[in-house]
Amino acid sequence: MLRPEFTVVKTIALANGVRLEVAEKGPREGIPVVMLHGVTDSRRSFEPVWNHLPADWHAIAVSQRGHGASDQRPTGYGTRDFAGDIALLAEALDLAPMVVLGHSMGSSVALQLAADRPDLVRAVVGVGAFARYGDKPELRAFRDGDLEALRDPIPDAIAREFQLSTLASPIGAALLEGFVRESRKVPARIWRAAFDGLLADTFCAGIPTLQVPVLLVWGSADAYARRGDQDLLRSALPRAQLLIYVQAGHALHWEQPLRFANDVADFVATLGRSGPARTARLFA
Repeated sequence: MLRPEFTVVKTIALANGVRLEVAEKGPREGIPVVMLHGVTDSRRSFEPVWNHLPADWHAIAVSQRGHGASDQRPTGYGTRDFAGDIALLAEALDLAPMVVLGHSMGSSVALQLAADRPDLVRAVVGVGAFARYGDKPELRAFRDGDLEALRDPIPDAIAREFQLSTLASPIGAALLEGFVRESRKVPARIWRAAFDGLLADTFCAGIPTLQVPVLLVWGSADAYARRGDQDLLRSALPRAQLLIYVQAGHALHWEQPLRFANDVADFVATLGRSGPARTARLFA
């Protein structure tokens, strides 16, 4: 869990009026690494890896709008809305150029941000990344079925089933309970709005022109983002590499946090140097 002696949790008011909850640690002069969670998660999604991150990073874990303790606006839950918030956060905290690490929905936000504001982004790490959402009938069925009927307060069983579906291996009971609580904090209307934003399928519009280094980290047992998504992203992103975790699920950073932190640290360490990343598990 987050260690309070090294971590500051605070709320940042953006220029657009949105207030975002962030956890921050590390030296201000360190390389900024901004971490963006998946749908219905929060900054706490990165607690399993937090204490494994390099001490010289300026690490920032964000609860995106509608999630965690951040503002729950009535509208504005498309990928570009989320990306716009992170651009303003980068300006408010003087983070550019930053590494943006996203999980699931967060990876889409990271890629959209890099396409829209290349001046702010040094590199992207996408975990369980999607190339498209609208071509996945199971996501549409979930939105039009379970989510359409969803009411507040969010039932424990719905949030628990959703979080368990992201795993291929068990995690600690306390961690799981924490992630379920974070999902239950998100109102039903925002569950629907966030899925609607993803299913609108517009976030890839700028990706073919994206020139920053990209590390795609994918679990071969991912029940949501498929291998075809990784291959499509690699074909569209000229500087993308794919790192595969065999038999890991969609939330692989929960299942293998130390390995994940080390692999991302390896990737970040290569930035600004020529040649391939150091880890032998990267496949060009």
